Amino acid sequence: MQGGMSLAHTTGHLLLILLLIEPRKTLGNAHSLCLDLTVKPQSRPGQPWCQAQGSVDTKPFLQYDSDSNKVKPLGVLGKEVNDTKAWTELSHILEEAGRELRMVLPVIKLDTKEPRGPPTLQVRLCCQCEAEQCSGASLHFSLNGRTALLLDTMSITWTVIDPGATGIKEEWENNRELAEYFRKISTGDCSYWLREFLELWENMLLLEPTGS
Repeated sequence: MQGGMSLAHTTGHLLLILLLIEPRKTLGNAHSLCLDLTVKPQSRPGQPWCQAQGSVDTKPFLQYDSDSNKVKPLGVLGKEVNDTKAWTELSHILEEAGRELRMVLPVIKLDTKEPRGPPTLQVRLCCQCEAEQCSGASLHFSLNGRTALLLDTMSITWTVIDPGATGIKEEWENNRELAEYFRKISTGDCSYWLREFLELWENMLLLEPTGS
């Protein structure tokens, strides 16, 4: 009985991951913007402690690293929007978000089988817009490449996959400023950037081949 419940529980988590996180190729006027950040507790010279990539409808359009502290455009989508106000704001946010996430690393507790010390933290921040309204927003946390924690920032609903991520959840619940900061980015700023970029991208997205 316990095994069956465990299986159902795991299946439920996997469905949540797909529903909250998987950027969908949408139809009509529904689109998604995702920012993928990788934060390391320390790094060697020439190896940035924070890297990020932004994509719209799964198509990459920017990349960032803490060494250069610059956001670089990717492909024709990036070149189209890299001199906009929204791009400048997004550049500042990526730098700030990396610093905030790095401060969370010490509260992460991994099991004894894992290497000692803070792990590499991957965070995916996504928002979906439909009819110029934010229809979904989420944060997806992975530790050393393994899915650990989900946060639906529209409803502030947590799903803990890995017990090692409990510290992140507690830090967010105790630190209201941190929680509000990421809630605002995912539900507000993200959808604003997406709408601004879509005005310039609309025809390009329609013409660009799927999967490019």
